[in-house]
Amino acid sequence: MVRRGLVTTVSSPAGTAAVVGWVGSFRDRVAGARRLLDDFGPPGAEPRLPNGDYAAVLVCRDRILLIRDEQARMPLFFKESGGRVTEVSTSARRLGGDAEPQPRYLCRYLTGNLTQQHADLTPFAGVHRVLGGEVVELSLTGRLRGRVPRRVPRTDAPPEPTADAQRPSGAGAAAGAAKELRLALEEAVGRRMGESTACHVSGGTDSTGVALLAARLLAGKQDHPGDLVLLAGGFGTGELAGERPYLDAAMEEIRRHAPAARTVIVEADDVADFDDFEHHAGDADEPHAHAFRAPFWNRLHTAAADLGCDILMTGCGADPIADADPLHLHELARRGQLRQMAQQARAWAAGSERGVRDIVSAHVVQPALPPAAERLTALVHRRGTVLGGLGAFTRPPWLRHGFARAHGYREAAGAERRFLLGREPAQSRYDAANYLAAPDPVSWHHARRNGFFLSHPFLDPEVVATMRRLPAEATFRPGRPKAVLREAMADLLPAPIRERVVKIPFDDVYARGLRTHGEELVDLCHSARHPLVTEMFDVGTLCRAVREAQLGIGDACAWDRLNSSLALVVWLERLGRRSGARDAAVPVIAGS
Repeated sequence: MVRRGLVTTVSSPAGTAAVVGWVGSFRDRVAGARRLLDDFGPPGAEPRLPNGDYAAVLVCRDRILLIRDEQARMPLFFKESGGRVTEVSTSARRLGGDAEPQPRYLCRYLTGNLTQQHADLTPFAGVHRVLGGEVVELSLTGRLRGRVPRRVPRTDAPPEPTADAQRPSGAGAAAGAAKELRLALEEAVGRRMGESTACHVSGGTDSTGVALLAARLLAGKQDHPGDLVLLAGGFGTGELAGERPYLDAAMEEIRRHAPAARTVIVEADDVADFDDFEHHAGDADEPHAHAFRAPFWNRLHTAAADLGCDILMTGCGADPIADADPLHLHELARRGQLRQMAQQARAWAAGSERGVRDIVSAHVVQPALPPAAERLTALVHRRGTVLGGLGAFTRPPWLRHGFARAHGYREAAGAERRFLLGREPAQSRYDAANYLAAPDPVSWHHARRNGFFLSHPFLDPEVVATMRRLPAEATFRPGRPKAVLREAMADLLPAPIRERVVKIPFDDVYARGLRTHGEELVDLCHSARHPLVTEMFDVGTLCRAVREAQLGIGDACAWDRLNSSLALVVWLERLGRRSGARDAAVPVIAGS
């Protein structure tokens, strides 16, 4: 057995397994790797995939298996030629070498940052992605035998009501829902506890709740409880300084449960989005739309690495998972339950201080006809600007029409729409939350360097399944977001955090980044030499969008489209500057 950094390697009579991540429980990575090998190693074995966050290569007596868990937290790629797999790696770039990227992949990336990481298509020809929940089988000589999806059956769908079924309502339903969520969250946090666990604490309900559960679990372990590090970014000036009282309250309460916890507040007043953008966006394994925010996270991750942490837990995913879902209105309308839809729309409007017409338009009409809604919005709001009215699915004006038509942009945008607003939009919301967090190419790049895993208990499959089982009447309370989570954590969260309903966003950090680096970004676009940059983009229009964003024109959706395009420009420019580092890939056959 070898456990080195992110990889655990075990051997048994069944074969050898190299596992990135963990199966079952993080603290028992070796046992989990052995269990995976014992389950899949025997000839003809086809067991269910166990829970966990892992990617694995199993060299068995009669075959080789490449496996990823259903949530697909850890990346895994293989290089194939003529039906034979020659190399396997957690990095597509290491397998692709200096090959030119595929234009079809670039169109897929530019339509959004959700399905890109969960499609077989990669930036490089001949390099394939092992999908979440998939088992790829090879012969011992590397011949590709097949790719089989292995989904873990879960009772995550809401039960169909029967004529005489009695379901608790009101306070009874809310109390039962809170109890279920609390148990699921405790187990999710427990599975992720390491020898030295870091928790990101922001002063919000989500991250504070995760850290409090971790502190409680450690306090209950008398034998070798492990270390707990409370990691936060501190702002003393600007809008985000308003978060400091909540952060202090969170830290005080967590230390009350775990007095030995180490508190590390990384001062971040001088950090801005797009700091060192060429490094963060250019060195990632694949282009990543959120590379602009990497400077802040890199500061926190470096602190966790310096302290020797082996896992960092966040509150990521709580908003879509633990909150009521407004797309439920869209589903009711599709089923013809218009009276119930109208009643709930009025409740949504009252709770959010918006008009019923706005609620119905945003969550019923627009999801049904997203391209038409975006075109209408663009006509009303663009008025000569580049960013005004730019939606999530329409082609951004700086993407050349000929390139988009030639390489399947419309088809990719259609797939993105179906993923986000499919026949079951509420299910799409859960899937999108999971896909948004896993894997993050920038964070994964730093994880390999820093030697710890990033994990999100709210995106645990059992937590998602628990929330999906709950009826809408148990999860929605007008004016009280994430009501079930607040109820579930009521005995732990300090009152100022339990009662807050709004957090200060990072808009100030983004605006400061554009003010500081706007001209650098424009110069990067103008100086780009990779031929695909000018083939894809009208550079003048892209630079105009940067300057509009500096002036505050546009919205979060339009800025996301801009950020992803800028990240792609930098990624392409840096693509050929680094060595392929071939020794980082794992040969499937010794000596190949």
